Amino acid sequence: MNGQYKHILVLTGAGISAESGLATFRDADGLWNNHKVDDVATIEAFERNPAFVHQFYNDMKPELLKAKPNSAHLALAKLEKEYAGEVNIVTQNVDTLHEKAGSQKVYHIHGQINQAVCLNCGRVLETWDDVDTQTRCPHCGISGMMKPNIVFFGESLLYMDKVTQLLSNCDLFVSVGTSGVVYPAAGFVQTAKYHGAKTYEFNLEAASNNYLFNEHVYGKCGETLPSFVYELLESVK
Repeated sequence: MNGQYKHILVLTGAGISAESGLATFRDADGLWNNHKVDDVATIEAFERNPAFVHQFYNDMKPELLKAKPNSAHLALAKLEKEYAGEVNIVTQNVDTLHEKAGSQKVYHIHGQINQAVCLNCGRVLETWDDVDTQTRCPHCGISGMMKPNIVFFGESLLYMDKVTQLLSNCDLFVSVGTSGVVYPAAGFVQTAKYHGAKTYEFNLEAASNNYLFNEHVYGKCGETLPSFVYELLESVK
């Protein structure tokens, strides 16, 4: 393994959180936590019934708050802390398991369950408490303008300028627990590879875009990723 990687970029998806007991919220039948996606994850749904949408995300918070990082999360935190080069994580997950594990450079492109954004001033409120149609923005003082800081279908992903920069600079791209179906994240590997990065896939089984990866490691990422991180750290000693 090349010990000279200077910029490592890790993309994580639902598969890494599933090993901490969190359900893969988006099911094959198009439901999200037993709700139609159109009812809870679109701007139209929020405008139509904001109280219902707020309640949906409030109901998810307790499970995500009590969830604990698994050995894959901990391995990535260790890599960031001890590796000589730069390590960044781009995650599609709205939980905070990477942060709980100790990772610092984490970009939640689909938003975070413990945040709400004010549609009046654009500032973000961070809270595990319930947010509803009466919640007052602590920054501008306006009530009833808070939206779950979750990227709804049709909205732009968060941090994309930063992600584009990371993809063009990384020399090692590692995808962990992603299906390779949801774009634009499924295309990140292609961008990284175009810029010369070595690409690794860690998954239970081959992702839809597995042909784009140089290396494939199949199995539970909580079992496969720690040894990969150990080899990376050993390679720079």
